[in-house]
Amino acid sequence: MTPFRAGLTALILTLLLDQASKLGLYFGTDLVLTQPWRLVPFVDFVVVWNRGVSYGLFQQEGGFGRWFLVILSLAAALGLGLWMRRAGSRLLAVALGLIVGGALGNAIDRAAYGAVFDFVHLHAGQWSWYVFNVADAAIVAGVIGLILDSLSPARRTEPGDKAQGAPARGDPAPRL
Repeated sequence: MTPFRAGLTALILTLLLDQASKLGLYFGTDLVLTQPWRLVPFVDFVVVWNRGVSYGLFQQEGGFGRWFLVILSLAAALGLGLWMRRAGSRLLAVALGLIVGGALGNAIDRAAYGAVFDFVHLHAGQWSWYVFNVADAAIVAGVIGLILDSLSPARRTEPGDKAQGAPARGDPAPRL
């Protein structure tokens, strides 16, 4: 599978899983009325409408802020999607696909409902983490993938790089 196809697969799966989980929990259950649902001692399902960005920062109450964040998400998804198209490794493409799928999933929520539906609440004792969703988790996983890809010692070259002084297979150093 090419890097782009792997990234596109990650994007589509992220978007589908994100939207299916949100729609299923919100419209297919009585979570809104019976929350919180304790899954395990440190994880609850709750309903939180996030009108801001990551971790609830920059809460937007008006229409301008809502649509600004939708447009910003779509612009970021487009830019990262173009990067994904040119990715030289599957790890990079999948990481970008996760981020784009998550950004699109949250943009859909924001456009449709004016806020992002978050539902996973992690906590332990007095410690409480932010409430998040599948899209948010995919974005975090994608960023971790970007970091890992940037630390990868594997050298990725484009087919035309050999003429520009890239080392040939077995060469110890680039030609100057």
